[in-house]
Amino acid sequence: MRRLTLVLLALLFPAAALAGAQKYEPLSDSVRATLSRTIADQAPPKSSFRDPMEAVDWLTEMSRRLEKRIPNRDHRHELLRAVHYEATRAGLDPQLVLGLIQVESGFKKYAVSSAGARGFMQVMPFWIKLIGGGDDNLFHLRTNLRYGCTILRHYLDIERGDLFRALGRYNGSLGRAEYPNMVRGAWQGQWLYAGNRIPVAGNSATSP
Repeated sequence: MRRLTLVLLALLFPAAALAGAQKYEPLSDSVRATLSRTIADQAPPKSSFRDPMEAVDWLTEMSRRLEKRIPNRDHRHELLRAVHYEATRAGLDPQLVLGLIQVESGFKKYAVSSAGARGFMQVMPFWIKLIGGGDDNLFHLRTNLRYGCTILRHYLDIERGDLFRALGRYNGSLGRAEYPNMVRGAWQGQWLYAGNRIPVAGNSATSP
């Protein structure tokens, strides 16, 4: 029943209705340096899939689910490959990241929230000054995903793997259940993948 409720929430609420804003929090010099190195790593992307068949299976299935939102096949595959790479690189479940993107931006590359958050993962511009390069473009596909996944990983580390609280921080709604439950509903209702062998990051996103 709980899973059904989460799925219905994800389907009934408009995409990006709960797009929020990460809140500025002072970072220690060591944390800032670590995050800056993560963002600045420009090593050429290598495949994040364990073998070609895994890539074909995952891309085929996720592309089918994403087709109505992004009709162009090349654009879908570009996004999905980037999501898989950046999520895996950050130690996140790619399907979780797809659920978060669905709730935050509705898969709109140039989405801008009322608070000024930008792109697929609705990253706040203050992060560029805090940990990035001054000319970073948050509407650039891989840049947006790199920032978003790095920020979510950072919040998971702060919250010691508690996904419910990490998602609350990501959305600027720490302690409230609506947003984490929406992401969980999208993740489990639309993006969960039986062939997934990547460990789920953190604990349950559902409020106690």
